[in-house]
Amino acid sequence: MKHFYILSLFFITVLLCRPLPGIAQSGGSDAEIKDKIRAAEIAYLAQKLDLTPDEAQKFWPVYNQYTKEVEILIAERNNRSTAAKVEKTDQKNSAPNAELKYDQRMLDIKSHYDKEFQKVLPANKAGSVFRSEREFRKVLLQQLKERQVRNMGGPGPRRWRN
Repeated sequence: MKHFYILSLFFITVLLCRPLPGIAQSGGSDAEIKDKIRAAEIAYLAQKLDLTPDEAQKFWPVYNQYTKEVEILIAERNNRSTAAKVEKTDQKNSAPNAELKYDQRMLDIKSHYDKEFQKVLPANKAGSVFRSEREFRKVLLQQLKERQVRNMGGPGPRRWRN
């Protein structure tokens, strides 16, 4: 079963890595890219958490609700940032407060869902959810940076030139 998760993670990662430049050039939608990233994240978390079928059945609805709340919070923050750029009044004074409020709300969401994850998963797996999520983002960002360097012809391995 573990080999299945690793193999599926590999294939999803390959699929995720290869088509992004083509999608960006051919006008692929943000939703398509977001769906591919989401699929890769699910595969990564399933592999890292090593969920049993029963655990997975209980975990994924809770995790989906958690990600929905986080996405709503991020969207609100982005909308506020856009509005603040347009207004530019008292932005210097309100920006730190808005940032602290955002951080507090994010912390509240994570604290709430940490308790929810502990209800549906064993303690060691529940404690790994947020860490595995951070690891996935780190791997994804690294792959995107590497792809950007390859596609832009940027600094690759140094070669001696005369």
